[in-house]
Amino acid sequence: TTSVFGHCLFSKGGFVRQELFYLLKDEKDVHFSFGSVQKDGISKASRGMHSSKFCLNIAGDTPSSNRLFDAIASHCVPVIISDDIELPYEDVMDYSEFCIFVRTSDALKEKFLINLIRSIGREEWTRMWARLKEVEIFFEFQYPSKEGDAIQMIWQAVARKVPAIRMKVHKSRRFSSYHAPKERGLRSVPLPSNFGSE
Repeated sequence: TTSVFGHCLFSKGGFVRQELFYLLKDEKDVHFSFGSVQKDGISKASRGMHSSKFCLNIAGDTPSSNRLFDAIASHCVPVIISDDIELPYEDVMDYSEFCIFVRTSDALKEKFLINLIRSIGREEWTRMWARLKEVEIFFEFQYPSKEGDAIQMIWQAVARKVPAIRMKVHKSRRFSSYHAPKERGLRSVPLPSNFGSE
């Protein structure tokens, strides 16, 4: 059977969560957990994720929401409901191999989400589940850091961004420091130390 888990915190701005709850609350095999960090919400969420095949991840829950990473650690295929979520390492990792993406407008259509999830066959789910187990290490923080863990992945992501940032900074300086008065002529430009060397 298809088991779907949704952890709901109905806070200000949680319109999508509330609508999804009302759309899915009477569906068979859909389970919602309610709670907060202060109470028993974390343990409820963890138990629910570990026993479910799919976990709803509604972007914008809170700025510090870890639900996507909790779902990955629980080997629960994330169903990400968002139009433009920013995901870590997406330049080197294809999240569509282990996540399902649903536009918010589609998720709020009656029966759309549950029909989509139920249309995913055992073979496809097993493939996504197996990929989740492979990528899990990339989202784990360890001390001391180990090869391929979250800390290593973050530093690699920063390193990949540095050349583009450096290029942007250099381009922004093209004309900002050029104020050579006409009577002075062109400024001399120092040559690189290795210019002309063999």
